[in-house]
Formats: sequence, structure tokens, C-alpha cells
Amino acid sequence: MTNWPGNITAITLFADDLTEARQFYIDVFELPVHFEDDSSAVFTFGNTLINLLATREAHDLIAPARVAAADDGARAQFTLDVDDVDASAAELVGRGVTLLNGPLDRPWGIRTAAFADPTGTIWEIAGPLAS
Repeated sequence: MTNWPGNITAITLFADDLTEARQFYIDVFELPVHFEDDSSAVFTFGNTLINLLATREAHDLIAPARVAAADDGARAQFTLDVDDVDASAAELVGRGVTLLNGPLDRPWGIRTAAFADPTGTIWEIAGPLAS
């Protein structure tokens, strides 16, 4: 294999309610839909595609693995860099997002805040500590 492991080009998240998840990404991240059909909506985050896939379609994609229920708990977190965590967190709250935690100063030298999307995926905003 050449260029292994390469860049992550796409992440697929299973959405029980695709319409709700799609609207969340439009409203919260202020992104246009890159592609959509009956079972998916794709958004571009820099060089990475986030594919929201209707849970009913997930089995065919991952079989023989099973699709876990959304309420089984978080299994992943994605981090977005921001310049000002406090200002970004306030903006998210203004868009109707409920923060899970933060903004918090972390012992590893960054400030963070976290929230969940309708698929149950945890998103974190992270930036420098205030000077």
C-alpha cells in the first residue's frame, strides 16, 4: 500500500432521524449540503466529508457488524479548532445548542466545550487558553 494510512476523507454517522440531523448541521455549522438523497446528507468540513446516513441503511454498509442504538452512549468525539472557545460556545448556544460541558480549561493546555448532535455524536470546540 502506498500513502498508507492517508487522509481521512469521509466519516459516516448513522442518523435515526435524518431530517433532524441534516437541519442541525445546516443551522449549527452553517454549512451547505454537499450531496443528499433519500438516505443521506453530506457536509464538507475542510477536506473531510461528514456523511449523515439514515440508520436503516447502515446495516448494508457495515455488515456483519451491528448498528448500535443511539442511546447506548457516546463512542467518538470530533474536535473543531476555534480561535475563541467562549465566543464560539456562546454562538452555539445562541443557535439552540445545549452544551454538555464547558467552556473549560483542560490540564493539557487548551480550552474546550462539548455538545452532541442528533446522531449522538459528540463534537468539541477547542482553542487556546485565555492569556
